[in-house]
Amino acid sequence: MTGINSMGRIDEHLEELKKNIPDCVLETGSYNDQDFAVVKADKILDICRFFKDRLGFDFLTDVCGAHFPEREYPFEIIFHLYSFKRNERVRLKIRLKDGDEAPSVSSVWRSADWNEREIFDMFGIRFSGHTDLRRILMPEEYNEFPLRKDFPVQGR
Repeated sequence: MTGINSMGRIDEHLEELKKNIPDCVLETGSYNDQDFAVVKADKILDICRFFKDRLGFDFLTDVCGAHFPEREYPFEIIFHLYSFKRNERVRLKIRLKDGDEAPSVSSVWRSADWNEREIFDMFGIRFSGHTDLRRILMPEEYNEFPLRKDFPVQGR
């Protein structure tokens, strides 16, 4: 990963992060000229607080999920952070096994509340500490998660 690119100064930010939360970065990479860092799932709340409070990433633009059933950790949650002051973006990812819970970051950015509910509804990933984790698109009694890749195209 290089220093300055379309994502901004992610290397500098990750070095600062590692000084304050050691051993939290598992992997770095780039896809479509956008750098990302895979971080420990159990540290994501502290990492998000650090990025907001210490590094000035004051806006959570999106949180989304992805399903890779062939992987050891088949679920990813991707956090897209933005700094208005510096016009920089950072993308953080956590990886989970089926049944793992992710810490909610809605105490850091209130907007995460809705995104986490959507991820729960579509992928079945639960967020510990979320104050109102319930379905928003599918009926409450529905036991399927339509954005998992093993969900049939024609539905169930």
